[in-house]
Amino acid sequence: MFGKRTNDPSSLANPAPKPVAAPKKAGAAAPPPTQAAPKPAAAPAQAPPAASAAPKPEPESEKQRSHSEEYYDVKTTVFNALIDTIDLTQLSKLDAVAAREEIRDIVSEIIQLKNVVMSIAEQEELLEDICNDVLGYGPLEPLLARDDIADIMVNGASTTFIEVEGKVQKTGVRFADNTQLMNICQRIVSQVGRRVDESSPICDARLPDGSRVNVIAPPLAIDGAALTIRKFKKDKLKLEQLVKFGSITPEAKAILEIIGRVRCNVLISGGTGSGKTTLLNCLTGSIDTDERIITCEDSAELQLQQPHVVRLETRPPNLEGEGEITMRNLVKNCLRMRPERIIVGEVRGPEAFDLLQAMNTGHDGSMGTLHSNSPREAISRLESMIMMGGFALPVTTIREMIVGSVDVIVQASRLRDGSRKITHITEVMGMEGEVVTLQNLIVYEITGEDANGKLIGRHRSTGISRPAFWERASYYGETDRLAEALSASEVYDEHGNPVGDANG
Repeated sequence: MFGKRTNDPSSLANPAPKPVAAPKKAGAAAPPPTQAAPKPAAAPAQAPPAASAAPKPEPESEKQRSHSEEYYDVKTTVFNALIDTIDLTQLSKLDAVAAREEIRDIVSEIIQLKNVVMSIAEQEELLEDICNDVLGYGPLEPLLARDDIADIMVNGASTTFIEVEGKVQKTGVRFADNTQLMNICQRIVSQVGRRVDESSPICDARLPDGSRVNVIAPPLAIDGAALTIRKFKKDKLKLEQLVKFGSITPEAKAILEIIGRVRCNVLISGGTGSGKTTLLNCLTGSIDTDERIITCEDSAELQLQQPHVVRLETRPPNLEGEGEITMRNLVKNCLRMRPERIIVGEVRGPEAFDLLQAMNTGHDGSMGTLHSNSPREAISRLESMIMMGGFALPVTTIREMIVGSVDVIVQASRLRDGSRKITHITEVMGMEGEVVTLQNLIVYEITGEDANGKLIGRHRSTGISRPAFWERASYYGETDRLAEALSASEVYDEHGNPVGDANG
């Protein structure tokens, strides 16, 4: 299987190796007899220095694609010879570094035996590509090695997009064909005991680093398998880094830290790609190290830093349609595991009812995320998800359950310039008639736009000096810090009057 690398040399997963020595023969037979040499591959255009990790514009990608067909022919021939030569059983016994060196040695010898004319740079590219195909994720390896990419979107074998700094860009990365793409997808999902094929064409999985993977395969995906990878940074983010990125102010960060420490029940609301999971990871950093935390997820993405964490993951049905373990099964089982906090990666359905019950029965400080565009919509989404479970409860009863369980809703949003902001920190106050009342503590408002199209805005307090969780903060000795953060967040108009509106 063969794949095309990105045209950015700085995105290599490994540094350039030392000159290739004589090949080791660990379990590998001699290369096959020399066959007719393929047409020499054209030397590639000189790449720019590896100073920038940013992907090249689309015209460069297309240029790279146009002069690489002969390169693919050579690669196909060399790869087939490698598969005929190498002993995969022996190779599997080696560690990753030794296996990569073994493959490089054998490929170098095959290139010499077949009299392939290649530049040093192109030979290095070929060696790296074939190592990635045999041991890794093929053409995806250079993209996975880059820490500035948030999403990788493969739309069939010939088209790959990435998201960098909130903007989607097309790359020159492609797969040899849809068969290679499906093989890579199968390799990814099989690592977590799942499968993707015609009988089970939709699959959620994760990479070893926690990155979220979704695959939808033919016949549902008409133009070849669609692979989407939501990457997570290698360095685990903290609230301090969100302040550096401008997602939140230092004062609002202090409020979130207090909310996490004083065991408020929190829902993180936001649209797709708004950073809900990242924010949940950051928020859990305020949890004390002596608390027992149980996480429930469809694919394990959370990276908690506490020493006492139990991670649970749902399971899809088997080929016979049996053995499925749903999120609701996990949340219900959590209650028997003596948790102090329950964290649900994403609330999507009837498990909302069980999470609310857990929040209301001694598991203070529980957290979860859900999809919605505002704190008010988050309440409606919770109602809808509980009704999806077939619970024959009056709407008023459901709303009273929400009010009695959820303390704070944190809204995350991705703005039109690609930036991610925390736009609301909102308290759930109570009921007025049949309406749930909300109270904003911090809101983000857009004030303008700069010459580069970046939005300009500010986080401000709504003027609330004593939030509903004030007594809880007093119990943990956090009232002084809370009052200081709220006071420092106030914004005043030209007349010296505070600007504020606490209504949700």
